[in-house]
Amino acid sequence: MKIRAILFGATGMVGEGVLHVALASPDVESVLVIGRRPSEVQHPKLTEIIHEDFFNYEGIADRLLGYNACFFCLGVSSVGKKEEEYRRVTYDLTIAAAKALSSRNPDMTFCYVSGAGTDSTERGRLMWARVKGKTENDLRAMSFKAVFCFRPGFIKPIPGLRRAYLLSHLLGWGYPLWKKAFPRFVCTLEEIGRAMIAVSISGFRSPILENEDISSFGSSVK
Repeated sequence: MKIRAILFGATGMVGEGVLHVALASPDVESVLVIGRRPSEVQHPKLTEIIHEDFFNYEGIADRLLGYNACFFCLGVSSVGKKEEEYRRVTYDLTIAAAKALSSRNPDMTFCYVSGAGTDSTERGRLMWARVKGKTENDLRAMSFKAVFCFRPGFIKPIPGLRRAYLLSHLLGWGYPLWKKAFPRFVCTLEEIGRAMIAVSISGFRSPILENEDISSFGSSVK
């Protein structure tokens, strides 16, 4: 099986890294990036659509057909945001894209980047965790072939890429130490990308991949 993926979030740290891994993978046939601005990446496998309204896809509906994977890497911090605002740019935005894709690609595997500590009960005290939990739950109820929710904590960036957060770069030097001391809370960006490719091809034992799952599964894939 060759992957034909749609990727969201290519101008962020996680999306840029997943795109880098996908374009290098022999298992990926093509990648369609949907973004508000160009990724500034050129590759024979890559096509881009510049799209302003991430809540409405009717204008590009015909271009979304024929894909069997989605790597959804869009995300924003909840810092300084009230729940209504955070919900709109997290839950509403993600579900709008998922609805547009599920109705056109029933054989698609949807990979969603969530976060460590996400609250599947939707009743916890942390606002961001409740919103992420509802997003995960409602995605899993949609008519995709499969949905996998990735819950990374600290992510070691890929050397040489431009979108990594300053803190990730600063802490990345100590990754071997963090990995030994806190194996349940760290993974690499390469492992996230490889794990997304792997679950799109062969699935996984659980719809939720915690850090340890991402690290072990992603490191087993070349």
